[in-house]
Amino acid sequence: MSTTLEPLESSAPTLSVRQVLMLERVLAGEPEVVAGAGQLDRAVRWVHVAEAADVGVMLSGGEMVLTTGVLLAGDENKQAEYIQSLHRAEAAAVVLGLGRAFPAPPDVMRRAAERCGLPMVVLHRPFPFAELTEEVQARLVRRKFAAVSMSEAVRTALTGLITAGAPLQRMLDEIAHHSGCPVVVTNLAHRVLATAGERSAVDDVLRDWERIARQAGVSAGDGWIRAELGGRGERWGQIMLCGYRGDTATGRLLADRAAESLVLHRMLGGTSAHTWEEQSAQSLLTDLVSGVVPARQLLPRARAAGLPVNRRTFVPLVVRDGDPAELDRVLRLLGLPGIVAELADGATAVLLSLARDQDATVLTANFAARLTGTVVAAADPRAAWDDVPAGMREARHVADAVASGVLDLPAVVRLKDVHLRGLIRLLRDDPHVQSFAERELDGLLCDTGSGAADDLLAVLRTYLATGRNKSRTAQLHHVSRPALYRRLEAIQGRLGVDLDDFEQAASVHIALLAHDAQQS
Repeated sequence: MSTTLEPLESSAPTLSVRQVLMLERVLAGEPEVVAGAGQLDRAVRWVHVAEAADVGVMLSGGEMVLTTGVLLAGDENKQAEYIQSLHRAEAAAVVLGLGRAFPAPPDVMRRAAERCGLPMVVLHRPFPFAELTEEVQARLVRRKFAAVSMSEAVRTALTGLITAGAPLQRMLDEIAHHSGCPVVVTNLAHRVLATAGERSAVDDVLRDWERIARQAGVSAGDGWIRAELGGRGERWGQIMLCGYRGDTATGRLLADRAAESLVLHRMLGGTSAHTWEEQSAQSLLTDLVSGVVPARQLLPRARAAGLPVNRRTFVPLVVRDGDPAELDRVLRLLGLPGIVAELADGATAVLLSLARDQDATVLTANFAARLTGTVVAAADPRAAWDDVPAGMREARHVADAVASGVLDLPAVVRLKDVHLRGLIRLLRDDPHVQSFAERELDGLLCDTGSGAADDLLAVLRTYLATGRNKSRTAQLHHVSRPALYRRLEAIQGRLGVDLDDFEQAASVHIALLAHDAQQS
């Protein structure tokens, strides 16, 4: 018999017909597959010895039936009915021991088995069925116990992570560790929310995600195993094991345990599927801003997350004091493809993906016009994905430069709008700049914390930001002109400068910008 040897000592809860035939005890009987050779990967749930023609009534499916055919010899109708009965009962295979009843494979049984696709095996040497039954049953019991143990180990590990308040990514890393293959969580639109597993293997999956999302799960035998995520009658996503190499039944068990844990994680965490989408976007945009991961490596993640990336114009934005949910709502309202994610310090990153023939400036202005009480910082549009990280950092820099509040800002602030403030922001950590700021402002900073010094510092900041406009400064601080003059005199006295002198005022202004940048 020509067949392929498969490992027997795995954690799979079942044996295939092919694997049973490779057992040493079976090989000693010189087995030969005479029908149904294309169905040898059927799972064997149990082994059963039966001779009666209506054997199917005693089966529940998945059995490998052993027979000598002693009650079938000489009656072709019984032989055909025997095979039909096994087929109706969904038996895994039939093994016929050749001997006095059948010295050669009976043609009636062989043809009937071939027609219905039932694997039929004959043993050319005498073989004690009891030994085969004992060995296969023992192996099946051990495998089922191993599968249950694995399932409980996974459940225990994931429950422990949930109890410890672990994030979604940590949960998926644990699942990937047990499955040994990439793990992907998606929403109902097949947009990737999170992944885990070896980075290169995950990237390979994401590069071809559109095809995989359409075809995965059509045949569980190909290693693509998925389980639905949801509860209370509502589905909101799925988890997929991508290219699982183990037994299909074990993979399904693992996927089900993972799905149960992820649903529990969501319920106990008070989160929603949309929050997982935000986490996915946050991870992607944070990596883009940091530049730690090359942009080319992030492209499959962006595409799998539903962001159009082919022949597009990318507009990096950073919004100060913006609600991510509100920003996402505005994008949907305007029909603008993009992703939104909250960064640190109250900033929210937005990456727009526009068609090449769309006016990026107009659409960005429309987006900003829908927002109130926020600062929208924008970088110049990028035509190449590789340039997006630099654009995200530029938008972040612009947003940081106006974080302390600049008067009379345009609706969309760009690098050209932050001028000196932007330069100072870049140099804020330079020790020479720090020393300069402390030296220039020492007369006010030495008393910081007192009401009077803090008030004078605020007046100085407004006075310089308005271009030394005394009327505007008095109006913004709700004081009279004489009161403002007294404050300006106090400031000049403490600093030892003449604010009417342009160079001295500029020096103080630069020092104040550097101080504010360092504080933020």
